[in-house]
Amino acid sequence: MELPIEWLPAEGAPQQLILLLHGWGGDGSSLAPLAQALRQQFPQAAVLAPDARDQAEAQVAGRPGPGGRQWYSVDGLTEANWPQRVASVLPALQRWVQAQQQRLGVGPAATCLGGFSQGAILSLALAGQHDGLCGRVLAFGGRYAELPLAAPRQTTIHLFHGGADRVIPAQASRDALEHLAALQGDATLDIAEGVGHEVHPALVTCALQRLQTHIPLRTWQAALGAVPRGPQIDH
Repeated sequence: MELPIEWLPAEGAPQQLILLLHGWGGDGSSLAPLAQALRQQFPQAAVLAPDARDQAEAQVAGRPGPGGRQWYSVDGLTEANWPQRVASVLPALQRWVQAQQQRLGVGPAATCLGGFSQGAILSLALAGQHDGLCGRVLAFGGRYAELPLAAPRQTTIHLFHGGADRVIPAQASRDALEHLAALQGDATLDIAEGVGHEVHPALVTCALQRLQTHIPLRTWQAALGAVPRGPQIDH
């Protein structure tokens, strides 16, 4: 995959690895504001944002497409075929994540996988399928194509959504949080009212706060002798 954004620490080896996946019709460079905010807050992190391999469709449902790239096709997408389309992308994405970890010398616990829209959908699915591949997920304006049967134990899920999102309504993130809570997963949710389908600065601020202040559930459980504790709920 092409890497329009690959920002490494000014000095020394990376201590964290932040991988950002763009939405449908975008590209890696479209996540530059988010990448820059993360870089400023975590100067010892390597921040990467790749381009998806495929060109987005020129037309979808008879309307012109936005150009840009896509991780999977949305033409003819339905609730029934959505999980399979997502699943078809995951093996290559998993290999890419592991290759970057090996290349930059950063382990899974210090890896953060994030994304917007289609990129968020893939991040959630990959973390669910490969628990511990990353320590954190930052999912902006996304959802589960299929709710998981089990919650990750080695990955914290941070959900961010615009309250006025009409592409993927914020209710999807509310439902995901409740589902993960029932599975004793580690998850948080921040909703910015009046914000649509975008990586809004208010949500970026929430993400930085979550990364800086949220103590993973697994850490609490280790300290408290593995006493179960549900996810944080923040509406």
